[in-house]
Amino acid sequence: MVGYKINLDPGGGIVYAKRQTPLPLTHAVNILLKLTIHLCMRLPVHQSAILRAASAVGMVLLAGCAATTPSQRFRSFFLPPSPPVPPAEEVIPEPPPLLLDFYASEAPSLVNALPSIPRPSDTDFLIKQAEDRYASGKQAVQEGRRDEARRQFNRAIEILMGAPEDMVDRTRIERRLEEMVESIYRYDAGELGAGSSPEDNAAPPQYDKRPIDEILEMTFPVEPTLRNKVREQVQATRSQLPLEERDAVISFINFFSSERGKKILAAGLRRSGRYKAMIEKALAEEGLPQELIFLAQAESGFLPMAISNKLCVGLWQFAKFRGEEYGLEVNTLVDMRRDPEMATRAAARHLHDLYTHLGDWYLAMAAYDCGPLCIDRAVERTGYADFWALRRAGVLPAKETENYVPAILAMIIVAKNAADYGLEELTPDPPLEFDSVELEAPTSLGLAAAAVDAPLSTLKDLNPAMLKTVAPAGYRMHVPKGTASRLEEAFAIIPANRRDSWRVARVDTGDTFATLARRYGASADALAAANHDGLPEAGQLLAIPTAMPAAAQKKTRAVAAATPKSPSKKPVAPRTAASKTPPVTPQRKATAKASAKAATRREPGA
Repeated sequence: MVGYKINLDPGGGIVYAKRQTPLPLTHAVNILLKLTIHLCMRLPVHQSAILRAASAVGMVLLAGCAATTPSQRFRSFFLPPSPPVPPAEEVIPEPPPLLLDFYASEAPSLVNALPSIPRPSDTDFLIKQAEDRYASGKQAVQEGRRDEARRQFNRAIEILMGAPEDMVDRTRIERRLEEMVESIYRYDAGELGAGSSPEDNAAPPQYDKRPIDEILEMTFPVEPTLRNKVREQVQATRSQLPLEERDAVISFINFFSSERGKKILAAGLRRSGRYKAMIEKALAEEGLPQELIFLAQAESGFLPMAISNKLCVGLWQFAKFRGEEYGLEVNTLVDMRRDPEMATRAAARHLHDLYTHLGDWYLAMAAYDCGPLCIDRAVERTGYADFWALRRAGVLPAKETENYVPAILAMIIVAKNAADYGLEELTPDPPLEFDSVELEAPTSLGLAAAAVDAPLSTLKDLNPAMLKTVAPAGYRMHVPKGTASRLEEAFAIIPANRRDSWRVARVDTGDTFATLARRYGASADALAAANHDGLPEAGQLLAIPTAMPAAAQKKTRAVAAATPKSPSKKPVAPRTAASKTPPVTPQRKATAKASAKAATRREPGA
C-alpha cells in the first residue's frame, strides 16, 4: 500500500516524489521511518544527505496527507461586504408661516374673481333684434295673421338696413340681410303671396317656358374664323359622346358665344348644380355617356316646371304617354314627370332603350326629341342609318329635330371649353339636398311645412310633382335635409285620417290650452281632446284640430267687403308681394340687390 513513488538522484542530492493516491497520516509516518532505516542500511552515504532526503520525503508526504482532509464549501468573498446603509430619514418640510396681515398691503380684487361675460357687439345686437322680429313674423304666419306677419318681416328688414355704413363687421349684416330677404320672399310667395291661400287646391299649377323653344326653329350664320378654333377644341376635348365640328354645330356655337345665347346657356349651367350629381349617378348606372346631361339643358334649362309647346313637361320633357310608359304617374294630384329624380331615372332608361334599338347616339338623341318611330321611317325611306345623312336628305320630321342634335353638341363643346367663351366664372347652384318620407295617408303640405319649420314655398320647390297642396298616400314627400325626424314627430301626434286637414305648432313657455285656443282659432276643449288632455312641454309639437286659417280669412274678407266702411277711416291699399321690403335708397343697396335676385328667380333664361 504505497501512496508515493520516491526517486533519488544517484548523486544523493535531489529527491522528488510523485503522488499516486492519498494516504492517511499514520501510514505516511510509518513509511517515512521505514524509508529512513532502509536508506541507512543499504547506502553508504553521509548522514547529512540521508537527513536531507528524509526531510524532503517527509514534507512531501505530509503535504499529501494534508490534501486528504475533506474539502470545505467556499465561504469567503474577494471583497469584504459593505456595512449596511441606515435608511434615510424622511424630511418633513416646515409649514409656511401663517400670514396674519394678508390684506394689509392691498385690497382684494373681487371683480377678477367673477367670470368674464363677453359683451355683445353692436352687430350682434342689431342681428338679434332683427331675428326676434323675424321669429314673430313666422309665428304670425302660423297663426294666419298675414298683416301682422308682413309688419314684423318689414321691421326685421328695416333694422338691418338701418345699420351704419361704417359699422364694424358690415359684411356680416349684409349677408344676414340677404338670407332674411330670401326667406321672407319664400314666405311671401307661399303663405302670403298673391292673395292666394296655402291650402287653395283649385289654383292651377304654374309652368315655365322652355328656354330653347325660341332658338331650335332658327338658323344662325357660320363664322369662318370659328371653324379652326372649334376643330382644335374638339380634338382636345375628352368626351364619352362623339363630337364633330359640322357647320350646324359651329353655327350654334356662334349663337352661344353671343350675349343672348350666353345668357340662356349660363342660366341653365348655373341651375344644373342642383341636379348634376343626381343626373350623373343615374346615367352611370345605365352605362350612358355623361354628356347626355346636356339633353336636360336643351330640353328644360334644368327647370322642373318647364313645359313645351307640345305639352311635354318636366326636367326631361316627357309626353304624358311616354312618361307613363316609364312609370311616371300623372293624375289630378301629382305629375311625376315634374319630379327631377324620378324623371331622370326614366330618361336614362329611355335613352338606353333608344341606343339599343338604333345603335347610334346621334340617332338616339334625335329619337328622344321626335320619337323612335319617326327615325325608323326616315331610315327606311333613305336607307341611311346616319343622322347627318338624314338631315341632308330633309327626311327628319321638323326643323326642331334637325337642330336638336347640333344644338346639344354645341352646348357640350362650349361648356367643356368655358374659359374660351367667357363662362369660366360661372358659379353653379348648390346641390338640392333633401330627405324623403313615404306618406301613409293623404297629407297637407302646410302640415309638413309647419312640422319642419320651413316656408311653404320651400316645400313646394322640393316637391314640384305635387299639383295640389295635399299629397296622396304612397307619395314620397321631400323635406329639407335633416328634418325628416320632425315630420315623423308630427305624424306621431296627428291621426292618419286627419293629416290632410289638421296642423301642428310648437308650444312656448307659459302656454295653456286657453291661450293656444285664442291664438289658433280653436276651442280649448278641442285642443285638449286632440292632445289627449295633456299639454306638451315647451318646444314640443301641439296638434291643432283645425286647418290653416285661409278659409276663415276668405270668409272674413268677404264679410268685410259687404260691410260699409266708416268714413272716418282712410282706406288702406292692399299689400302685394312686391311691397314686402321698403323702397330702395342709396343706403340700401344690399337689399335692393337681394330683392332683385328674388324677383327674377323664375324668369326663363335669367
